[in-house]
Amino acid sequence: MDALGSLQSHPVLSCCPKCGLYGQAYSTVRISTAEMASYHHFLVVCQETESALQRNEIMQQEIRPLLAVDIIEQLHRQFALLSGGRGNEGAPIITFPEYSGFSEVPEEDFLNVVTYLTSIPSLDAASIGFIIIIDRRKDKWSSVKASLSRIAGAFPGNLQLVLVLRPSRFFQRAIADIGIKLHKDDFKMKIVMLNSLSDLHGYVDKGQLTRELGGSLEYCHSQWIHHRTAIENFAMTVKTTAQMLQKFGTNLAETELPNDVQCTKDLLTAHTDKHNNLKDELKLALKQGTTLLGCIKEQAAKSENHKLNPDEMENQTTVERLLAQLDETENAFEQFWCKHHLKLEQCLQLRHFEQDFREVKVSLDSLMDSLNSLSDTGDCVARVEQLLKELKTLEEKAQPTVEKAQLHALHGDQLIQSNHYAVDSIRPKCVELRRVCDDFSNEAKKKTDVLSKSLQIHVGIDKVNQWCESGIYLLASQAVDKCQSQEGAESALTDIEHFLESAEKNQLTELRNLHNQYEVVLSEDIKTTVLKALKRLEDVQEMFEKRHVSLKRLSAKQTRPVQPVAPRPESSPKRPSLKNPPRTTGSQQPLARRASDNSNSGKQPVEADPNKKKNIRKAKGGIKIEVMHEESQGGSTHVVVTNETEESLSNRRR
Repeated sequence: MDALGSLQSHPVLSCCPKCGLYGQAYSTVRISTAEMASYHHFLVVCQETESALQRNEIMQQEIRPLLAVDIIEQLHRQFALLSGGRGNEGAPIITFPEYSGFSEVPEEDFLNVVTYLTSIPSLDAASIGFIIIIDRRKDKWSSVKASLSRIAGAFPGNLQLVLVLRPSRFFQRAIADIGIKLHKDDFKMKIVMLNSLSDLHGYVDKGQLTRELGGSLEYCHSQWIHHRTAIENFAMTVKTTAQMLQKFGTNLAETELPNDVQCTKDLLTAHTDKHNNLKDELKLALKQGTTLLGCIKEQAAKSENHKLNPDEMENQTTVERLLAQLDETENAFEQFWCKHHLKLEQCLQLRHFEQDFREVKVSLDSLMDSLNSLSDTGDCVARVEQLLKELKTLEEKAQPTVEKAQLHALHGDQLIQSNHYAVDSIRPKCVELRRVCDDFSNEAKKKTDVLSKSLQIHVGIDKVNQWCESGIYLLASQAVDKCQSQEGAESALTDIEHFLESAEKNQLTELRNLHNQYEVVLSEDIKTTVLKALKRLEDVQEMFEKRHVSLKRLSAKQTRPVQPVAPRPESSPKRPSLKNPPRTTGSQQPLARRASDNSNSGKQPVEADPNKKKNIRKAKGGIKIEVMHEESQGGSTHVVVTNETEESLSNRRR
């Protein structure tokens, strides 16, 4: 299992522990397996540090209720001292040097000093039993008795032997000999009365005795107090530092992660500041211990023959062990802090990612709404062009946001690749950003495609409508009198043919192809408009085809030559002579009107009057009239006279 993948947490909807605001669901405590293991190791090291203090009996409050600094004045009186010497089998030696005011020492002060001194040697040494040396060579028996009584009644340790240097004056020595014999059973401890230092040397080696007792042991009481105070201060520093580290580590492990950027920044800053302060405390403790260790070793370096006494050796060993333990504690704390700091940095990254995600998502949703509200249909070319312009503007406006969203998704991928603890929260947001970007892009392309096709359709519709309007205008503008001559008919026919060719040039039939091709994406309104335009195109084309046929037929007629015919005798008297020869144009207008009337009545001229039809058959040459009906253009009629005979002209003259 990935160390950063398994999170011991319970998602809840809770208020931020820093700002108090309720937010999205987040885990109250997020601690990875690796961080938990590091935290456990750190706690073990802290506990071992405290245990080391207990093993070295530096801070055992049940044994030593006081520290040197607490009884510094009593220690400076020097009525009892622990020189560091050892007796047989390594028994610690406590010396009660000559002290004139011993009887005036308060009982509490005596008990505190003796209890403190007996607590300094190791438990192993103390279990052997203490050797007490009472130097009363310049004192009286009363002082010896008082000292023995106090020791017998209040000595807190195990007593192996009490060596008493009796008073040197003869009278006091005699009294002491008698007194000890009388009260020996009252003291209930092994007491040896010594007459001289040589007797003392028979019980304790000179090397374990101070110079005051005829020995060679180097001892400075003020320096001893200074070392004891420094060692105890260092031990207290180590203990306090370990407790602070343990408390801070527990606080880190139980920290609730905030759910916004600012609170996460504040938490990261607060924890970092606290960590830096503790680092400074650790450095000071290490410096203090190193300095103390140097002072202890400095005594051994004074001379080649000088050796540290057992107590000094124990002090050196204790300080070295505490320094090693402190260093291990620092390393364990740093390992745990690195993982916790990484978690806080990842939390801040996550909060930034979530905040940016919300901002980008809001922008994308707004752009998506704008895109959806943009119509993909228009009722004319101008409207479609306007929609395309608006769509292009929207795409340009959305480009920075889309790029930002894509970069944000890429940033999320980088967080995932860096083994971020919130992979399960980051990955869906990356997927969502890419989905919205793709949706926007696809929808924009779709609308662009539909609008482009719609624009082609509307352009085609406009072309068809303009062509139809122009065609209707052309048909209406062709004057009837111009079409009466062959030249006029041919000119009109040319105009018609050119106009029909323009339909092919303008690719008007492409509208039907576009309709068939884009039918799936076109709206019903556009489909209806297209069908109407196509129907109109068919109607106008049909009108042009009819006009084309009529004009072509007229232009194909050739004028036949007039053949002179002699009039019949019987018909000559009936024909009045015309003073003025008839004009062709004058004779054509009545004929045209008669042809028009016949056309409006729905009958051909030859069918309207049988007698006239008969007369026409008898004529050598008749008038041929071409009538064109343009019902689709309002029923206007065009008549063209192509030929006349002399007989018809004579009849019109009459």
